[in-house]
Amino acid sequence: MDKPLKYAVFGAGSWATAIVKMLCENLDEVGWYMRSVYTKEHLLKEKHNPNYLSSVEFHLEQLKISNDINEIADYADVLIFVIPSAFIHSELEKLTANIENKIIVSAVKGIMPETGLLVGEHFNEAYKIPFDNIAVIAGPCHAEEVALERLSYLTISCADAKKAQHIADALSSRYIKTKTSDDIIGTEYAVMLKNIYAIAAGIAHGLGYGDNFQSVLMSNAIREMKRFIKKMHKMKRNINNSAYLGDLLVTGYSVFSRNRMFGNMIGKGYTVKSAQMEMSMVAEGYYATKSAFLLNEKNLKKTRLPIINAVYGILYEGKDPKKVFKKLTEKLD
Repeated sequence: MDKPLKYAVFGAGSWATAIVKMLCENLDEVGWYMRSVYTKEHLLKEKHNPNYLSSVEFHLEQLKISNDINEIADYADVLIFVIPSAFIHSELEKLTANIENKIIVSAVKGIMPETGLLVGEHFNEAYKIPFDNIAVIAGPCHAEEVALERLSYLTISCADAKKAQHIADALSSRYIKTKTSDDIIGTEYAVMLKNIYAIAAGIAHGLGYGDNFQSVLMSNAIREMKRFIKKMHKMKRNINNSAYLGDLLVTGYSVFSRNRMFGNMIGKGYTVKSAQMEMSMVAEGYYATKSAFLLNEKNLKKTRLPIINAVYGILYEGKDPKKVFKKLTEKLD
């Protein structure tokens, strides 16, 4: 990596906008693909995203914005995908540019619902990207706090330590601290699973459970996450590190957590559809719940996952949250 690498972000939601802001702290130019022509035109005129983190004002000379996914894919060396997992497959169907030699970074926080593959695994299988060229961005880090420039932390996971550090350096600033990891599969699963547990925390809050129960729920959640990840990819890792436990806690407790908000609405009696319609952002945990449940059914030999099973029963089988959580309380310790 002798020459400076060009970076581009794919997506126009809150997390994508936050990542562009981070990159603009260090890079002269950042590519940005957004599907909406309206969003692009508004940003070029008003210097901010009209839908997400509208308080963040960009210097337009730093941005190369396009509604053409192939133009931005051709432009950049490092492609950071921040498109919700439910929509990334349809967006990638537009991709005809050759990306075999690109570095692919997933900040998607979910699994490909069509295949059950992690985003990194999908790029490896569908686009022949070697795993050394695939990285994952994990928290704990909320987009809203990046916008406010509150101190936040990121973990960049990649099998190639030099590439992980290069990406970490591009994202680092006075308010963003970064570290690197080689546990790309574990961190990508953790990023997915923590959203499910945040929905569980939200449901519990909506049902009226207090802080004492929430602490037990999160304690059980990190152990459940450890069992899941260990079955999917056994390697030495400290589940108490920020990329796992820290990201779980902030997603489960923060007022900025869309997954907790979604769960809270379900606990208060909203149907899944009505909760989704009322939220302006995608709750990734909804899709992750089905993926995790099916992975356990097919691949994990029925690992004990009482929290994931409870959330699945509520979201996909129409079970009564009150009754499900009453049973769940007997399974936690």
